[in-house]
Amino acid sequence: MSVFVHPGRHRVAVLVRHGLLPFELGMAHRLFGRAVSAAGEPLYEVVTCALVPGEVRTDSDVTMRVAQGPDALAEADTVLVPAANEPDEPQTEGRLGAALTGAFARIRPGARIASICTGAFVLAAAGLLDGRRATTHWQEVDRFRELFPAVALDPDVLYADEGEVLTSAGDAAGIDLILHMIRCDHGAAVAGEVARGSVVAPHRDGGQAQFIRRPVPEQRGGSTGAARAWALTRLDRPPTLRELAERESMSVRTFSRRFREEVGMTPVRWLTQQRLERARQLLEETDLPVDRIAADAGFGTAASLRQHLHTALGVSPSAYRSTFRGSAAAL
Repeated sequence: MSVFVHPGRHRVAVLVRHGLLPFELGMAHRLFGRAVSAAGEPLYEVVTCALVPGEVRTDSDVTMRVAQGPDALAEADTVLVPAANEPDEPQTEGRLGAALTGAFARIRPGARIASICTGAFVLAAAGLLDGRRATTHWQEVDRFRELFPAVALDPDVLYADEGEVLTSAGDAAGIDLILHMIRCDHGAAVAGEVARGSVVAPHRDGGQAQFIRRPVPEQRGGSTGAARAWALTRLDRPPTLRELAERESMSVRTFSRRFREEVGMTPVRWLTQQRLERARQLLEETDLPVDRIAADAGFGTAASLRQHLHTALGVSPSAYRSTFRGSAAAL
């Protein structure tokens, strides 16, 4: 079966298996499908394919009919592998099996490959995660480590980006990963519009902790939300930890503990991430000089911004701006 590829659009192929979670398939079509250029043209073309065309069982009482088979993978710029609640060879034996091996052989060199939740087992079984940082759902960590000891598994993050290979944790983390990919492809403005249209947070950093069950902390006078909101209004002059604690009438020690419980990271790390997000936004959306952006984002100097951006993303401010301003101009 030949597959029509719309010229100029990034093609996403979602490879589904029996036991599919319909939510994960729906989020891929919904989020990628909402991404449009400044002229209103769709930026992605999303297709669904199965190992064998025909009916695919889901984890509910609904059965889906998928018209396309693995041949669709050959034309994909991005391949997305959702989870499946019916255990197969990757999840039970750590290997692909004949059907998945044949499907992965059709993926062209250079294509981006991503997974949602336990879809990471498939990527690992294909050998794509060996020596790389990856994540999966926290409930499957022990089994994953047993089957794939060569993978640098990080169970405490929402998603992991290793360039051409990306993995995410549970269902909602798949939303974060897809928005991250849209942001990397087309910038913060496009990803923000997609998020706004779907009424989800435009960005949760991949380093944020998964929401693993922990004892509920005692309520002792509220959360750290007001301090975080206040800090975001003054990123050009980042507050001290003591100032943040005083906003919540807490001691520094109590505030730090409560902050980590709620956000999954220290206040200092969170502030640095917010300042980096502000700098990235300004680099993508404005023509301000780098030293002005560094000051507005609270880094003080262009050299400091350059160091932090290179540590986080491996690029300089000018290279980052060139990537996103160039792609924006082409839309």
